[in-house]
Amino acid sequence: MGRIDKIKEQIGWLKVVFGILTAISVSLIGWTLTHYEKAGRVELSLALVAVAALTAAIVFVNRLAYRKIDELEDL
Repeated sequence: MGRIDKIKEQIGWLKVVFGILTAISVSLIGWTLTHYEKAGRVELSLALVAVAALTAAIVFVNRLAYRKIDELEDL
């Protein structure tokens, strides 16, 4: 497998991870908004921490994918 093909596969995998993280984040935000009045403080706090962690992971994966795209462009 050539270097270009390897980078393309890595970008494809990052797209999958990005999509999964985004879906989980949106679902968790939806749950939080739906259960805002019913959930306890601990549950809401954990949900907000999880959303923040997922957002950080999404940003990290996005930057990593763009670095791979730039690396592909340089070849």
